Amino acid sequence: MSRPSDPAGVPARRAALSLLDAVLRKGLPLEAALDTAARGLAPNDRGLAHAIAAETLRRLGDLDVLIDGATRNRLPDDAKARFALRIALVQALALDTPPHAAISTVLPLVDGGPRKLVHGVFGTLMRQHAALPALPSLPPAVDARWTRNWGEAVAVEAARLLAAPPPLDLVFAAGAEPPPEMEGISLMPGHLRLPARTAVAGLTGYGEGSWWVQDIAASLPARLLGAGEGRTALDLCAAPGGKTMQLASAGFEVTAVDSSESRLARLSENLARTNLSARVIAADILRWSPPDKVDAILLDAPCSATGIYRRHPDVLHRVRPRAIAELAEGQKAMLARAAGWLKPGGTLVYSVCSLEPEEGEAVVDAFLAGRPDFEAAHIEAGELPAAIPVEGNRVRILPGLFAEAGGADGFFIARFRRS
Repeated sequence: MSRPSDPAGVPARRAALSLLDAVLRKGLPLEAALDTAARGLAPNDRGLAHAIAAETLRRLGDLDVLIDGATRNRLPDDAKARFALRIALVQALALDTPPHAAISTVLPLVDGGPRKLVHGVFGTLMRQHAALPALPSLPPAVDARWTRNWGEAVAVEAARLLAAPPPLDLVFAAGAEPPPEMEGISLMPGHLRLPARTAVAGLTGYGEGSWWVQDIAASLPARLLGAGEGRTALDLCAAPGGKTMQLASAGFEVTAVDSSESRLARLSENLARTNLSARVIAADILRWSPPDKVDAILLDAPCSATGIYRRHPDVLHRVRPRAIAELAEGQKAMLARAAGWLKPGGTLVYSVCSLEPEEGEAVVDAFLAGRPDFEAAHIEAGELPAAIPVEGNRVRILPGLFAEAGGADGFFIARFRRS
């Protein structure tokens, strides 16, 4: 939060400091901490604070290497001087802020001796023409885990994707086509990819609701339920609504369930904009039950979200193995409960935006082992583009898919049929 005495430019940096503290010391998600940290700021300053904090989290290890190389005694990880130096350096080295502006807006964040230290270290690094590496360094624990699970090449590709903002993917409603003036890349029917940082509200068709923003990987689970043709479907953990809109557009009679009323409000706004309809329910699916069994279920379960690290780099620093294990237990419970709501012959799709096999492969292996009334529903040729890796009833999206076109979020998807 800003102070009345702060000079121009300082409130945004003070908010960035609060955001970093919330993520790195308290373990809070960056987005969840934004309202408190940026309270009272103008929209531009709020956006700047978020950009500084997010870029710092992308480059945290590399920033700390520079700081440690210019200090005689290593600063504690939680020292305010280290946080201030990270903010000043990331502005000067990654966000094209003139060095004098980067340091002058950070010095008011520290007092006394630490202020002199911050000024001296920053000046030393600027005189040495310090630079960040072309590829960010993943946190050592994450790099080791992903290398162990997926191989060194995937970990390297993950770092490469972290270096640049992701492109903007649009999913078009059934029957809608990208207008000619939208110059982009289509990687599958009903999809268009535009450059990163494209302004959404100014694009043709936004007001008419002919499309919505959804990463290409996130659009795959709903595609695996096929055409609705009047069938009933549950979209569980549905907000913010991309999958709900896909199912409604495909002809399903959809009930969208999520525990967050604020996120459901956004889902309802998206439905209104796209002229699509769904029954929207605020409920915890471990306590709620539908009145009748349904033909199709999509469970996009709450997870570590490590697959969307390039959009939310805070997950690289917050998520620990213990949290992954706890989330996996919750996913097993949700999948087991949701399975009981499916009609015989119906289809269930389970997905997570996670790069952790404990939340993907291990969850569905345990599910199939304990549910003889369910079988793997294999994904056939032509259901998804040939570039997408399919193994039986499963899809595992890793860093490297569509690399030349800007990549895709990490995802795991599995499809089952109730026998």
